[in-house]
Amino acid sequence: MLGWFRALMPKDDRFFELFVRHSRTLVQAAIALEKLLQGGEALQEHAREIFMREQEADEITREVMLAVRRTFITPFDRSDIQDLIQSMDDAIDQMNKTAKAINLFDVRSFSLNMREMGSAIVRVAELTAEAIPLIRAIGANAPQLSAFAEEVIRVEDRSDELHEAGLKSLLCDGRATNAMDYIIGREILDHLEKVVDRFEDVAKKVNSIMVENV
Repeated sequence: MLGWFRALMPKDDRFFELFVRHSRTLVQAAIALEKLLQGGEALQEHAREIFMREQEADEITREVMLAVRRTFITPFDRSDIQDLIQSMDDAIDQMNKTAKAINLFDVRSFSLNMREMGSAIVRVAELTAEAIPLIRAIGANAPQLSAFAEEVIRVEDRSDELHEAGLKSLLCDGRATNAMDYIIGREILDHLEKVVDRFEDVAKKVNSIMVENV
C-alpha cells in the first residue's frame, strides 16, 4: 500500500537539478586538474579553480542533504540520494586533495603517466555528467546507465595500469637520483588513482539505484 501511495504522490524534482549542477562542477574541476598536470606558470591558477569548484560542490551537497530532510516524497530512497551525492562529493574532494598535495610538495613538472591519469579523470567526469541527467527517467535510460558504469570501470582499469607503470618508472628513476623523488611521485600517483576510484564509486551507486528502481 505504501508503495502505491509513494508512486501516486508528486515528487520533488529539485534533486535531479542539484545532481546535474554537482556533476558540472566535477567536470570543471577535472579539466582544471588536467591543466594543472601540464605544469607551467598557471599551476596555482588551476589549483585555485579546483578549490573554488570544490566549495561550490560542497554547497550543492549541503543543499541536497537539507532537501532530503525537508521533502516528504523523494524520487527514490533517501539513503540512495544521500549516498549518491556523497560519492560525487568525495570525487571532487579527492581532486582538491590532489591539488593540495602538489602544492605541498611544490611539484612543477609531471610524468606522462600522471598526465594520462589526468586525462582519464576528465573522461570519467564527463561520463558522469552525461549519465546523471538520465536518472530522471531511470527505467527508460537503464541501458545507457549500464553502459556508463561499464565504461567507467574500463577507464578505472586503465588508470590502474597507468598508476602501476608510473610507480615502476619512478622506482627506476629513483635509483639514479634520490628516494624523495620517488616518495613524492608515488604520493601524487596515489592521489590521482584515488580520484578515479571515487568516480567508480559514483558509477556503482548509479548502477545500484538503477537496479533497485527498474
